[in-house]
Amino acid sequence: MAGLVAAVRLRELGHDPRVVEKGTRVGGSMLLSSCVVWRHLDWETFRAECPGGDERLQRLIWERLDDALGWLEALGAEPVWRDTENPLTTGRRYDPRALTALLAASAGDVELERPLAADAEPPVLLATGGFGARLAREDGLLLRANQWSEGDGLDYAAARGAATTAGMDEFYGRVMPAPPARIREEDFVPLAQLYGREARVFTDDWREITPPTVAWHENDLAQLIGPRAWYVVAETNERIEAARAAGGTLRRREDGTLAVHVAAAVTHTIGGLQVDTRARVSGVEGTWAAGVDAGSVANGGYASGLAQALVLGLAAADSIAVD
Repeated sequence: MAGLVAAVRLRELGHDPRVVEKGTRVGGSMLLSSCVVWRHLDWETFRAECPGGDERLQRLIWERLDDALGWLEALGAEPVWRDTENPLTTGRRYDPRALTALLAASAGDVELERPLAADAEPPVLLATGGFGARLAREDGLLLRANQWSEGDGLDYAAARGAATTAGMDEFYGRVMPAPPARIREEDFVPLAQLYGREARVFTDDWREITPPTVAWHENDLAQLIGPRAWYVVAETNERIEAARAAGGTLRRREDGTLAVHVAAAVTHTIGGLQVDTRARVSGVEGTWAAGVDAGSVANGGYASGLAQALVLGLAAADSIAVD
């Protein structure tokens, strides 16, 4: 989303950006998401829920998201929901395919299957989706995102001396049915096992690790359980039945409770490159980073990756246009 948004904005400002996409299609992980673009309703709640994040970047996203959503809708984006249905947040939900098509059409020609060149000359905007695929592989986790986000932007900037943020091992993710469950890209949203607040949690070898409290978003459970764990519940639900239908492992225990074999899945990374509020990469001339290539927004908690992509994509384009 960040790269497409920046390209659209640069064209509005009279520039002709070249847009290269490593994957076989546009849209990155936005296309695979529920496409809710949101912010915390209260600034104090944002800070409390993501206490390790860079306050300057958080403030930028929190203050500018509403105007950024207005820009998106002036472009022609049609909301599916005009709010989030969560009393703690506000934002919009869009159809991911329709929004991807709109942004791609407005961004100009996108060169597919074209990885970021190691010797790309500035000005360069890095919007490669973080390094979720790499982190998932290294930590033995599932990947709940596009397969191409291997950290190309991170590597490009690091080779030029860029600094990274705290939280390089943090991620936003979901608890999903563990293999042998079949999880296709179109299953990323419906197969999320979002009932962890009602479950007891056990390690794969049946040591109980149920936390005293669970956040409303349950991202803390995804961080907790690692490659494999068990959710134990009193009765089944729609999400569990979806896991069963996908081939997940369910066990009825002697006490009548139901155990569901689950695994953490990475949606996107939280750590990344250090950037300022104009999305400029610290210490590297002529280089910007947007979306989750930029780090230190949601450290210690959970915030909207699409909001980060939208606001930083626009900030980067505005900065590139005047620098």
